[in-house]
Amino acid sequence: MRRIVVVGASAAGLAAVETLRREGYEGTLTLVGDEPRAPYDRPPLSKQLLASDWEPDRLALRTPDDLAGLALDLRLGVAATGLELAERTVRLADGSEVPYDGLIVATGVRPRRLPGEGAHMLRTLDDALTLRERLTRGRRLVVVGAGFLGAEAAAVAWRLGARVTLLEPAAVPLAHAVGTEVGQMLSRAHGDRGVDLRCGVTVTEVTEDGVRLADGEVIDADEVLVAVGSLPNTEWLDGSGLPVGDGVICDEFCEAAPNVYAAGDVARWYNPLFGTSMRIEHRTNAAEQGMAAARNLLRPDARKPFAPVPYFWSDQYDMKVQAYGFLRGHDEVAVVDGDLAERRFVAVYRAGDRVSGALAVGMPPRAIRVWRQAIAAGAAWSEAVRPEVPATGA
Repeated sequence: MRRIVVVGASAAGLAAVETLRREGYEGTLTLVGDEPRAPYDRPPLSKQLLASDWEPDRLALRTPDDLAGLALDLRLGVAATGLELAERTVRLADGSEVPYDGLIVATGVRPRRLPGEGAHMLRTLDDALTLRERLTRGRRLVVVGAGFLGAEAAAVAWRLGARVTLLEPAAVPLAHAVGTEVGQMLSRAHGDRGVDLRCGVTVTEVTEDGVRLADGEVIDADEVLVAVGSLPNTEWLDGSGLPVGDGVICDEFCEAAPNVYAAGDVARWYNPLFGTSMRIEHRTNAAEQGMAAARNLLRPDARKPFAPVPYFWSDQYDMKVQAYGFLRGHDEVAVVDGDLAERRFVAVYRAGDRVSGALAVGMPPRAIRVWRQAIAAGAAWSEAVRPEVPATGA
């Protein structure tokens, strides 16, 4: 291959171009990014950066010298607008076309929005800096969505002295992912600090004064943050013939079409370890998948399935949450170490007859690492979890 194009200049895209060079690729290597900034890390946006513990320069994933050493054809501040599979070209917003012999799509996701104007999102560095400027002591903040992103932002805002209302449509935040009892435990951390958490409410629009609920009530706010999930950035692929459905649809090698691969938040691929397709929006997966896609593109005769045990973490108040595996769609949860009430425990998850995931709060890394090994080995639930361990339900 003389020309490889990577679309998406974040963690997955950077991992892909670095891997290509490290594996000996010497051809033209183009990295396209819609933001004008060089690749930077996103998880700190809702934590260290929002809290002013870090400044923007700490988010850079590589130094200018590191990037220069990759000898990239770097196209920053210009979005991809179209793909011609037959001609093997990527169209860009500046009117140019970039030819390729191999392509890696790593265009990530964007936040879902609500009707109305004036709400904050939290996806880019500019988003985080804008919200940070407004989170002064006593400011009224409404956070719509009590998932991990919304919970992290609410925790930071509380620490900064804001008056926080956290709104969630589900009866228990995150129950679909971590289980009802674990979700309830995470929820109590908000109430214990005076955050007004309201579950089972639906926000219909953002207003000039705050947000309006489905029952007509308006909750006043100085600032509104919408954190109700994301959408994969695949619109630029419309009409290209590339298979798209809640992400770019790939096989177990991360390939979506001949010599076209996807990686990171935008990729929906078949993970043979779990026997299902998944799209993972976590930092570790983005980097690992970028590397895997690059290797498989570069060496088609030696391709390996991408079959990771996904990992994510979350910092909320004084809680460190870590999880391995695929927790969604689980059938059972069991606390195998520690105590939910003390917010110091390890919970493991069953899907069918095997261990599918593990989540730890307030525990040392070694306490959950053994469960990562069990997940990777496809351990049977009956053998890995002692019968006397009480289950908490799905």
